[in-house]
Amino acid sequence: MKRLRPVLALALLAAGHGAPAGAEPPRGRAGPGTANPSALIAAEIAFARAAHEKGQWTAFRDFADQEAVMFVPQPIMAKAWLKERKDPPSSIQWQPYQVWISCDGTLGVTKGAWQRPDGAVGYFTTIWRQQKDGGYRWVLDQGNALTSPLKEPDMLSASVADCPARREGPLRAGSGRQKQPAREKLRVAGADGGGRSDDGTLTWTYHVAADNARTLSVSLRKDGAMAQVLSVSVAAGASR
Repeated sequence: MKRLRPVLALALLAAGHGAPAGAEPPRGRAGPGTANPSALIAAEIAFARAAHEKGQWTAFRDFADQEAVMFVPQPIMAKAWLKERKDPPSSIQWQPYQVWISCDGTLGVTKGAWQRPDGAVGYFTTIWRQQKDGGYRWVLDQGNALTSPLKEPDMLSASVADCPARREGPLRAGSGRQKQPAREKLRVAGADGGGRSDDGTLTWTYHVAADNARTLSVSLRKDGAMAQVLSVSVAAGASR
């Protein structure tokens, strides 16, 4: 593999051999500067390994947040859709290439490549939400097929949001000084949805049109302002 082996080795150690939360052992409460990109890598690797070892839809169920969303192609609550799904004989395989994470570590995004047993290839984007025990579960999963494999980078890249200045407090729409709730509620399972990290330094939104075309955008706090770091579009009729 061209990507840095030490980075993946650390992530594999963190992933361990079982916990569905998939990231790392429980740790203290999230806060400024507690982001750990390797935990997201570990979560994605553990997720992919579980799909191979336990079955594709079993892994999707086990690693899903209660509010997780999938596109089939309209957005739906994943837990309900996955409940009765039988695992295919062979699972899709995937590898993370890029990671973005909020300053406080409560929300992160991974993007990478997938391969199906029939030879089809594509990309995926997964949004991960930190749980009370410090591990991660996915809250949104989407992707699309490609005509050729996504280019594997020489190094897996990770970007951590800048922390808000202490005087700002959590970043909120309209004011940086409003009190932050204990946990951001997601807007899900409609034509428009999204969420943000508890400190507001990472946000995501999606839109699904009537013809099932969809867009997903992710923004990260950098240099004192929110900047778009990921934007993907899936045409009508396309599917993962």
